[in-house]
Amino acid sequence: MKFRPVLDSEFVPASLWNRLYRARVRESGGGRNLAIALERSDGSVSVFRTAVLQHEGKNVAVNNRYVERLLKFLLWQKGGYRVTIGGDARIADYLRSVYAPEGTRAFDYQFMGERVYGRPMAIGNTSFDAAPVERETTAPLGRHLDGFRIGFDLGASDRKCAAVADGKVIFSDEVAWNPSAQADPQYHFDGIHDSLKRAAAHLPRVDAIGGSAAGVYVNNEVRVGSLYRSVPRALFDSRVRRLFFELQAAWGGIPFEVVNDGEVTALAGSMALGDNAVLGIAMGSSLAAGFVTPHGAITAWLNELAFVPVDYREDAPADEWSGDRGVGVQYFSQQAVGRLLEPAGIGLPAEAPLPAKLERVQNLVAAGDSRARQIYETIGIWFGYTIAHCADFYDIRNLLVLGRVMSGEGGDLILQLAEKVLKEEFPAVAERIRFHIPDEKEKRHGQAIAAASLPAIRVKESNHAVS
Repeated sequence: MKFRPVLDSEFVPASLWNRLYRARVRESGGGRNLAIALERSDGSVSVFRTAVLQHEGKNVAVNNRYVERLLKFLLWQKGGYRVTIGGDARIADYLRSVYAPEGTRAFDYQFMGERVYGRPMAIGNTSFDAAPVERETTAPLGRHLDGFRIGFDLGASDRKCAAVADGKVIFSDEVAWNPSAQADPQYHFDGIHDSLKRAAAHLPRVDAIGGSAAGVYVNNEVRVGSLYRSVPRALFDSRVRRLFFELQAAWGGIPFEVVNDGEVTALAGSMALGDNAVLGIAMGSSLAAGFVTPHGAITAWLNELAFVPVDYREDAPADEWSGDRGVGVQYFSQQAVGRLLEPAGIGLPAEAPLPAKLERVQNLVAAGDSRARQIYETIGIWFGYTIAHCADFYDIRNLLVLGRVMSGEGGDLILQLAEKVLKEEFPAVAERIRFHIPDEKEKRHGQAIAAASLPAIRVKESNHAVS
């Protein structure tokens, strides 16, 4: 490593670990081909092809580490309930033991199977040449600006809404809430409904509603989401899963679309830049991501980068929800700032909420505090190495970065260090990626317009008004 995070010197970036592993495969004579195919419930299939060392002796442990971390990234980037390993059957057997109800990755097994795709996750094996053929599906995303629309965004600490008339924001609002601690689904319904009514009060009628929220959404159905983590499973299935269909009915059945907040972030960036191939990264209460393809569409992928591995050391920080170590949310969110307070020598009450801790660190940076600057410098180095890792999986021309962690001078420090890492460690990646940080108006209005633009208006004249 040419750069070591000042507050986290033991960091082992996935990008460098994989680069070294692949170099070792080449030096060994090319290794053995391996394909990982992931099938989703809509019939689409993603295939990642690589090569591994001969699966024998000391190579077994390092092969297992490489392939397990690789599958973990692919599962949360692209999704899939059926995984087919094209190659050595012993590798498939190992992965099957890890991604199992009692395995180390039981969280991923459960969520990727029954919670996201509604069927058990399965890992099969075939020869490399017989691996499934890739079948990616894409769809246009938003960009509908006609009529009177409402856009909303649901975060872990606040919910936002905006009234949009022919592509222009005429009203916006932000309300604090705490959905992840609420066991009653009615809290979620009432809060969202309240925000929609606030925006609708500024429009002559509402033709369509579009929104974004943290979590996994398939055809407007809630599959997984930290916003609803306190809701008991039975109530989740009966009320939360079809929450947005219930809201749509309350608004007279008008066009209503909801997608992951990261996808709307990427769409907003694409619309603002007038370009595609956009990876959107939002560092807030969690880590959100979305991707607009080089052709301007979205895929059936999950893009839940909060759960992808970015640090390969064995004792990396553990995610409190999934239990896995070294995953994105621990490095690029308010949680990351919170856990760096102690190594930075900044003492704040342990019971203080993360948003308050972040605000305190931001104020210290603005005041020139070197300890607080080290927090952002550390995140910046993490980020540079992680962008290079993502570039192995995404065709990126534009990287849109936003979220509360990126606000103020700290955000500038993160990007400065990230760009420095890329230029010196990964010059080819640095050459092809352009960074973009939206200003405050673009962040608020751009995200709202992008969310509001999601649904197409089927009927030009809608007379739905607030009752």
